[in-house]
Amino acid sequence: MNKQTVRDIDVRGKRVFLRADLNVPLDDGRITDDTRIRASLPTITYLLERGAIVILASHLGRPKGKVNDALRLKPVADRLGQLLGRQVRMTGDALGPGVQVAVDKLRPGDLLLLENLRFHAEEETNDPKFARALADMADIYVNDAFGSAHRAHASTEGITHFLPSVAGFLLESEVRALSTLLGKPPRPFHTIIGGAKISGKLEVLEALLSRCQAILVGGGMANTFLAAKGNAMGKSLVEADQLENASRIMAEARRKRVRLMLPTDVVVAAQIHYRSQRQVVAASGVPKDWSVVDIGPATVAAYTTHLAKARTIFWNGPMGIFEIAPFADGTNAMARYVASRTAAGVVTIVGGGDSVSAVDKLGLVDQMTHVSTGGGASLEFIEAKVLPGVAALLDREA
Repeated sequence: MNKQTVRDIDVRGKRVFLRADLNVPLDDGRITDDTRIRASLPTITYLLERGAIVILASHLGRPKGKVNDALRLKPVADRLGQLLGRQVRMTGDALGPGVQVAVDKLRPGDLLLLENLRFHAEEETNDPKFARALADMADIYVNDAFGSAHRAHASTEGITHFLPSVAGFLLESEVRALSTLLGKPPRPFHTIIGGAKISGKLEVLEALLSRCQAILVGGGMANTFLAAKGNAMGKSLVEADQLENASRIMAEARRKRVRLMLPTDVVVAAQIHYRSQRQVVAASGVPKDWSVVDIGPATVAAYTTHLAKARTIFWNGPMGIFEIAPFADGTNAMARYVASRTAAGVVTIVGGGDSVSAVDKLGLVDQMTHVSTGGGASLEFIEAKVLPGVAALLDREA
C-alpha cells in the first residue's frame, strides 16, 4: 500500500483521532458479532502503548442524523473494555463543550470513545465545519475504518483536510489483501458469490468476469439467475426487474469463457421459519407455494469439487438464509471447505458482510487468508473504484 501508516509518525504525547469501524450488529442491546471490535484492537493497542492520547470515534447503525438511544455505543465501550482489560470512558455526544472538557483531561496512554458520529447529520453530508470541529480535538488523524472508507463522510474524508492523516493496521491489511485480487492472484481464481439480490452486486459481478475463471452463485440472487433461464421459483425471492441483467451476465460469462455455476438442487421450505417443513428438490422443480432457502447437497458437492482446482478463492455472500439454523447447511459447508483450502496453500479471502458472520460463527476466521471487515467497501475496492477514505490519506514517499 502506498499510503503512510501509524508506523510512519511519532504519536507519543499526541492527540490521535482514531476513526474505527465499530458498527457491530446488536440484538436488543447485545452485541451478536464483535469481529469489528476485535479487528480494531491492534491499532488501538499500538497507539496506547506508545503514549498517544486516543480519541476513538465510530458510527453505529443508521440513526439518520438524530439521537437514537438504541444505537448508543455503550455496548461497544463495554466490550472493548473487556478486550483491552481496562475501562473505556465515553462521552455523551460526538461534539460539544462536554466533549472538549473530557478531551482536555486526557493524558498520554488514555482512551476516550466518542458517542455515535451519525447522531449528527453533518457526518454523512461531510459538512466542513463538522469535520473541522472533529479535527480541532486532535493533532493526528488515523483511519482504521475500512468498512466506511468507501464513504466521503466528515470523519473519513473531511477531517483529512485539517490534520496529517495516515492508515491504521486494519485498513492497511485490508488494502493489501484485497489488492491481491486486483493484481495477479494465483490462478485459477474462483469466486463464490451469494446474498439476497443481484441488484446490489451487478458491478462486482461485471468486474469479476474480467478476472475470474469461475463464479459460483448461491443465495437469493441465484433464484433470479435461475428464473432468467426459465425456471419457476415458487414463492422464492426473485428480482423480476433484474432478469434481463441476469441474462446479460450469463451471456457475458459465456463470451469471456468464465464458468458461471448455478445450483442444480436447492432446499425449499413451506415457510421462512426454523420449524417449517423443508425438502431438497431440483432447482428446476421448486413447488409453487414453497421458497428456496439454501443450496442443496448436490450443489455443495459440485461447487466444492470445482473449487478443488482453484488457487485463489474470493467469497462474498451466504448460500441461503443462514441466520435460520436449518437453512445454514450450504453456507456452513462452503465455509468449512474454503477454510480447509487455506492449509493447502490456496489464497482464501472472505469479503465482508454476512459471509464474515457465517465464518465467525463457525470459528473459522483464523483459518482464512483474510477476512474483510468491509462489506460494501470490499466490493467497491474489487470494482477498482476509488475509496475516498483511503485516497485522502498521506502518500508514502517514493
